[in-house]
Amino acid sequence: MKTAFSLFAVLLFGMVFAGIVGSYAERESVSVLAEQYLAMVPRDLGAPNVVTGILITYRGFDTLGEVAVLFMVAAGVGVLLGGKDTAGAAAPGMEPRRPSELVGNGAEIILPLIFLFGAYVIKNGHLSAGGGFQGGAVVASGTMLLMLALPATKLNHGFLGVTESLAGVVYVGIGILGLIFAAGFLDSHILPLGEFGTLVSAGAIPVISALLGVKVGAELSVIIDRFRN
Repeated sequence: MKTAFSLFAVLLFGMVFAGIVGSYAERESVSVLAEQYLAMVPRDLGAPNVVTGILITYRGFDTLGEVAVLFMVAAGVGVLLGGKDTAGAAAPGMEPRRPSELVGNGAEIILPLIFLFGAYVIKNGHLSAGGGFQGGAVVASGTMLLMLALPATKLNHGFLGVTESLAGVVYVGIGILGLIFAAGFLDSHILPLGEFGTLVSAGAIPVISALLGVKVGAELSVIIDRFRN
């Protein structure tokens, strides 16, 4: 009976998947709304990356909510798994497990590149694919590799907590400045647009992206370390 039910479930999911794939059609042209945003974001915000411009400015409240959700996840994980620090400790009667030679040697070469690439993704989010969330996740992946290569490494949760809290406060502060000096919350026009396509451009978008990157990277790193402990 259990096997028959499993086969029926697999068949049902297969039918749903086949229906989705069968009805898929490649869009030959962008929608009217997409054309509007493709023209409006570079002109109004000075950001070549339309997605980042929309997420940080036009959908500022949504982005604030996403950051708040991530903070609550980090806090919840800290409450549930924030017991005694056992990083790098071995079980009684067992020697500490060492990383493989590939992981250890590879981390020495790749880790600086990962952190550098994360910073690049964060700072160039308004120019090309990337942004604060993506760059913060890249930095956190480097933290995970660091823990795998050096299990005895201990993160300073206090420092990371203060860092992400300050980033969040400044982020909200920039949003309030948008209400006072521009047209709305997180309005990037509180800073000059600058020259289109350059690093210092798009108003306050690069600053907001950097704050998001710091906050996301710190929170995800703490979450990863909590699960390790």
